[in-house]
Amino acid sequence: MITKIKKRDGREVPFNIEKIANAIFKAAQAAGGQDYDLALKLAEEVTFQLNEKYEGQVPGVEDIQDVVEKTLIEKGHAKTAKEYILYRAERTRIREMDTRLMRVYEDLTFKRAEDVDIKRENANIDGNTAMGTMLKYGSEGAKEFYDLFVLNPAHSKAHKNGDIHIHDLDFLTLTTTCCQIDIVNLFNGGFNTGHGYLREPNDIQSYSALACIAIQSNQNDQHGGQSIPNFDYGMALGVRKTYRKTYRQNLLKSIELLVEDVDLKDNVNNIFSILEKEYNLVPTLEDNDEYKQKEAEYLKELLNDNKIVERIQDFAERNAYKDTDRRTYQAMEALIHNLNTMHSRAGAQIPFSSINYGTDTSPEGRMVMRNLLLSTEVGLGNGETPIFPIQIFKVKEGVNYNPGDPNYDLFRLACKVSAKRLFPNFSFIDAPFNIKYYKEGHPETEIAYMGCRSALRCA
Repeated sequence: MITKIKKRDGREVPFNIEKIANAIFKAAQAAGGQDYDLALKLAEEVTFQLNEKYEGQVPGVEDIQDVVEKTLIEKGHAKTAKEYILYRAERTRIREMDTRLMRVYEDLTFKRAEDVDIKRENANIDGNTAMGTMLKYGSEGAKEFYDLFVLNPAHSKAHKNGDIHIHDLDFLTLTTTCCQIDIVNLFNGGFNTGHGYLREPNDIQSYSALACIAIQSNQNDQHGGQSIPNFDYGMALGVRKTYRKTYRQNLLKSIELLVEDVDLKDNVNNIFSILEKEYNLVPTLEDNDEYKQKEAEYLKELLNDNKIVERIQDFAERNAYKDTDRRTYQAMEALIHNLNTMHSRAGAQIPFSSINYGTDTSPEGRMVMRNLLLSTEVGLGNGETPIFPIQIFKVKEGVNYNPGDPNYDLFRLACKVSAKRLFPNFSFIDAPFNIKYYKEGHPETEIAYMGCRSALRCA
């Protein structure tokens, strides 16, 4: 009599006829049957066959299952046999998946990225770090789960055979992939990251920092990359605020230098307030004559010296431009450094970030783009080419493509930087499939890209 069976891992355990009867009964239920007594009788027949075939031996699990299939077919229970065979095949598939997953986990745990491809499949993750490995544990486990319980078997087979590719399979049911962030709307009035409310930024350096925070925050909540479609227009608002602030600071400084022994700070601040609230006038990089004329009227009343007023305004305008340009460069440099160093997703990956720009012709937008390109050309701390943000320069006739276009100089600079750093890539707004969406004066109608495929030089 059989008293033991051999498990797949080699262990010997007591033989139990009830387990055979239960397996047969489950298969019978799947085929529409409900007779447990019949299942028990069939299990007794299986036991009889085993005793004859394996007398003096310890049969394995697979041996017993073979006899169960044979007995069901010979006794005329073809439907039950079919369900049993399907169940057996499914369990075999699950075991194979478990075994394959454990092998993957073994490689992730005990091998370095240099020796195993799976740790290097995402260049944006350091697979040798603890959190990088933990992310891969979760990723590979999720893929096996979707393959086993979610995907249509035909689709799973096609994916494994390479007939199709399911991009980012590990996030299949969790979230959408990739997002464009409109920083103009996002920053207007401030925004909430889910962990705290951030006020609307008031200078270019804050705009740059919050752009990084928005990208990082969204990357933590959503799979895929984060793209800013209107980077030049959004950052231009920060430059505008910075210029207004630095102009006023430099005007006060020049008065302090030229007018001795009199503290006029409160009086001048009052002039700023009147100009802004009553006349809706603030210092600007472009078309600043109306502001300067009105400001000069009040300053002449206060100082009673036309030449000093002229010198004060010239000093303020000249140095405000220099200060704003310097701060804008620092802000763009900080943006590049931040997006290549700050982490998301449990501390093992930097955000996949892209920015689109090229068509803002305002002095502020041009200042942003020029300094972004210059800081990209310089590179990171040791001169390395920055991986992020992936940059897409939007090319448009009448804007930057031909000599004489207002941003043609920036297009030439972009080509120079791209030759050295691979970025920016270029998208062509005038392409037939892009131009149909374009409306002049409406940057929201300009095609913008998620940069992960833009190295092909988007048409």
